[in-house]
Amino acid sequence: MTSNKPYFIRALYEWILDNNCTPYIVVDATLPFVEVPEQFITEGKIILNILPSATHDLYLGDDWITFSARFSGISQDVNVPIGAVAAIYAQENGEGMGFQTEALPEDYFTNETVINTPSKTSSPKPLLNVIETKSNPDDHLNVTKTPTDSETSLVLESKKTVKSNSSKKKSKPTFTIIK
Repeated sequence: MTSNKPYFIRALYEWILDNNCTPYIVVDATLPFVEVPEQFITEGKIILNILPSATHDLYLGDDWITFSARFSGISQDVNVPIGAVAAIYAQENGEGMGFQTEALPEDYFTNETVINTPSKTSSPKPLLNVIETKSNPDDHLNVTKTPTDSETSLVLESKKTVKSNSSKKKSKPTFTIIK
């Protein structure tokens, strides 16, 4: 079975936020592949505030915790293997959980391991177009949202009246979910 540690970290993170507290993580900075500002390491550990307003691009993954934050006014990237997290707790009352720390295996990066972290580059923003024509009932209204990779696209169309010599047919508005 996979480690349950990342699941506990994510659950406690949400629980701490739901209770209007500030989530802090304690990281063993002596372990390999830990990338944190060295000037803030005390006795081999660093305490990091991971409140959403204190971080940018926070990613709590199965193998890594990554984000950018300001340290003494300078923006720095933080990369922490899940194994290096010693605890997560609420700053206000100390409620949380401690963990055993462990280094990544020495061959972690030599086995062609792919680290799936969100891209730091901005993805294209969804596009919303509203096209309106005259208030003639035969005209149409299209609303389209362009999906990103993980979103669902919504398309709402009120189709134009179809005219023919023999009869007039009006189609009903349609709602389509595109995955």
